[in-house]
Amino acid sequence: MSSKGTILVIDDEEIMREILDTLLSREGYTVRLAQNGHEGLDLARSMPFDAAIVDVMMPGIDGIATLEELRKLDDDLPVLMVTAYASVETALAAMKRGAFDYITKPFKNDEVLVVLHNAVERRQLVVENRALKQNLQARYHKFANIIGKSSRMRQVFDLVIQAAPSRSTVLVYGESGTGKELVARALHTNSTRAERPFITVNSGSLPPDLLESNLFGHVKGAFTGAVYPKKGLFELADKGSIFFDEIGNVPLETQAKLLRVIQEREFMRLGGVETIKVDVRIIAATNVDLRKMMEEGKFREDLYYRLHVISITLPPLRDRKEDVPLLAQHFLEKYSEENAKRDVELAPEALDALCEYDWPGNVRELENVIERAVVLSPSPRIGIDLIPDHVRSARPFQLPSFVVPPEGISFKDVVGDFERRLIESTLEAAGGVQKRAAELLHIKPTTLNEMIKRYDIKPRKRKPADEGAPDALSASPVPPPSRQSPSRS
Repeated sequence: MSSKGTILVIDDEEIMREILDTLLSREGYTVRLAQNGHEGLDLARSMPFDAAIVDVMMPGIDGIATLEELRKLDDDLPVLMVTAYASVETALAAMKRGAFDYITKPFKNDEVLVVLHNAVERRQLVVENRALKQNLQARYHKFANIIGKSSRMRQVFDLVIQAAPSRSTVLVYGESGTGKELVARALHTNSTRAERPFITVNSGSLPPDLLESNLFGHVKGAFTGAVYPKKGLFELADKGSIFFDEIGNVPLETQAKLLRVIQEREFMRLGGVETIKVDVRIIAATNVDLRKMMEEGKFREDLYYRLHVISITLPPLRDRKEDVPLLAQHFLEKYSEENAKRDVELAPEALDALCEYDWPGNVRELENVIERAVVLSPSPRIGIDLIPDHVRSARPFQLPSFVVPPEGISFKDVVGDFERRLIESTLEAAGGVQKRAAELLHIKPTTLNEMIKRYDIKPRKRKPADEGAPDALSASPVPPPSRQSPSRS
């Protein structure tokens, strides 16, 4: 029969030790006996216990002092005090010093067993809760640089934990600034390859020949300037992980060679004939639609499906705004330490502005805003004045409301008029910078440029006199166009 728990009994009376030993052993507990406080403390230092029963009146170190020392050794250990003096003062003194409960001599066996059962049960709950917290910490402690408590981020954490131990390729989707490389590092750190290299490849920053030389290496004389042989990143990442940032930028001719490495786990250096075997886990990331690129012939279909074994999608910051305060606090602490500033905090109105903004640049943009505010703040309190204009002037998007007249309305005219006014307002908020306005509208700069030409919009920067004017995004309702006005094509 398995033990119900291990109990430490400390009592200077031999007869009491024998009674408790017999009673508790018969009930299924494992019992260890000590005849004084010093002996009991030595036992407590040598092994764990689920509960202790301590006599209050003992020579040398008494029960109260023994209780205090036991609590120092194990703050969660439930201690039952036994006293022949059923005084309120003794009981209160023991309870104030952390005793779980007390019993008086002569005691009833059932009373001792009930109190002890409750104590051991409490102890087991504490141990289970501690183990649960440790498991959670062990599960998430390697995500220290990925901040988030939203349901979307918890799903990301769970996917990483599930995917990390495998050798399968992983494709991480997400807009720029969402933290795709951090997720790739978390996959590596939580895997059996954690002690091996993690190498990042900036896929689109090099011409094809130089990219392939970096990936696969080359032999001496492979091309002009190859005066010595060179190992590639795949060799250097052997037994580890290699991360392709923005995999969609890899040229088609290089994609074919990359596919071979994934399928055969082997390659040849440029200009070489020797096949080199590697064991590398490939993680890729993209902020574009690879399926669409595949349909357009810009990305190999076979490579797409080899990469898309496991996919993880990172939500943009605008879809997890409950994480903004957490991220802001994280960056406050980071840049306060870097700049030797103490007790830096955000004023409520500054935090409100951060929470209302949509963050087209995602976490990276938020980090930049916080860093700037910490560096420029003359005091520990960061006010709204240190939040950039384009962030604090953001307004929640509202559709205009209007009444359709009895004679009807031109749908094209209303939509066109609204598009024009929306673009004008956004350009004004962006200081006339089209790239920034495109980011605010979440469209491509080329698309915005085409719309500006179509509506013949003349962008202008916001003037001081305009600052009190109502924002066009929340201005008065769009008036229905006149029936005499010509329709836009």
